[in-house]
Amino acid sequence: MEIVQKILLSITIVGAVNWGLIGIFDFDLVAYIFGNASFFSRVIYTLVGICGLVNIGILMSHLDFKKDF
Repeated sequence: MEIVQKILLSITIVGAVNWGLIGIFDFDLVAYIFGNASFFSRVIYTLVGICGLVNIGILMSHLDFKKDF
């Protein structure tokens, strides 16, 4: 399971770097490689989004919400 989490995190990091390039340089690396609004671009964007959501779940599962009173 740890390997899957590392793969998901790596894909999320690639997505974050792409968003950084968009924000700073107005350059979309995914669109540059796969074409603007192409099927493959949409698959990559969807995959990054799903990985981000799964990473939120992983983060929440590692937090301890128990209160010690």
